[in-house]
Amino acid sequence: MSPLVAHRLQHLPISSIRKLIPLSDKAEQDGVKIYHLNMGQPDVKTPQVMIDALKAWDTNPIAYAPSGGTKEYIDALKQYYHSLGFNTIETKDILGTVAGSEAINMAMYATCDVGDEMLVFEPFYSTYKTSAKLWNVNLVAVPTMLENGFHLPPKEEIIRSITPKTKAILYSNPGNPTGTVYTKEEVKMLVTIAKEHNLYLISDEVYREYSFVDKPHESILQYLQDIPEQAILIDSLSKRYNLCGARLGALISKNADVIKGSLAFAMSRLSGGIIDMHVGAQLTKVPAGYIPALQQEYKRRRDTLYEGLKEIEGVIVAQPEGAFYIMAQLPVEDAEQFCIWLLEKFRDNNETVMLAPGYGFYADPEKGKQMVRLAYVLEVPQLKRSVELLKKALQQYR
Repeated sequence: MSPLVAHRLQHLPISSIRKLIPLSDKAEQDGVKIYHLNMGQPDVKTPQVMIDALKAWDTNPIAYAPSGGTKEYIDALKQYYHSLGFNTIETKDILGTVAGSEAINMAMYATCDVGDEMLVFEPFYSTYKTSAKLWNVNLVAVPTMLENGFHLPPKEEIIRSITPKTKAILYSNPGNPTGTVYTKEEVKMLVTIAKEHNLYLISDEVYREYSFVDKPHESILQYLQDIPEQAILIDSLSKRYNLCGARLGALISKNADVIKGSLAFAMSRLSGGIIDMHVGAQLTKVPAGYIPALQQEYKRRRDTLYEGLKEIEGVIVAQPEGAFYIMAQLPVEDAEQFCIWLLEKFRDNNETVMLAPGYGFYADPEKGKQMVRLAYVLEVPQLKRSVELLKKALQQYR
């Protein structure tokens, strides 16, 4: 008789985004065309200079990389941050990670002991929930509202959620899954709260370049003098250069103990991918027009999807300000069941659309029961067709 698996393994959250993939696989095997708006997997090309570096790799044998990242990769990241005007960032402040997801794990492990609390703003990136479960950290969700584009609540409301067990605040800017871009005033408010209550402030800025508001993106790196020991940046190359499969990220902190402890964490998995880091290090050679062109493309896609959703009866949506996601409230009782029905039952000219159920982005699943997240990672004509399919599906479903 096989022994039972560990109790904790049975309680790890299952991604609401990936949970429905077996259903989409079956539909596609049956010849159904699916418009995938469920995952943040960009369809645009990786910079050619990075592809060329991958093709040209000829070092044999393929060795371990240093646990904290190769010098080539760390130096390239330092040059990138300096190009943004953050000239106080030094190589000793940067730790190379296996994508942003590992940096999230490191940040939680470095700042919280078992049973400690970390504030997040709901809805939040679903992986935060899994990481918190791994390290026995309690996420305390501060709600934000669809009606005001998921912007932060007043300072007093945030402070009410702080307890003696609170060790950190974690936020995403631009937001996944909301597309919200926090204002300068909002970020300064979080810095002030962290300073007044002696908390770590962890900023997930994976979508930094994809901001469609007139004002510049407000990075936590602008506040290193205010909270040098408390500020932690989570970063990734996955979406910036469309390198999702290369698994390249970084944790940045002026706190030497955070970096030292996170390096020990990194040593436990020995090494990130040395070829991946060589590819990522080419970011300094990416043509200057690459990112601006992507910004314009995603803004077109954002406008297409947002305007289309607004025209569907019963759908409630706020215009996202960045990243490439929209959170929408659908006129259904259970959005997950609707998403399943889309994949199993709904067909229009043998086509359907796949969405991510919104409950996975909430601490309390009931709050997200009518919500879905849509990723505008398809070209404009495909997004228009996706909206058409969703409109027809909702009419038929009701």
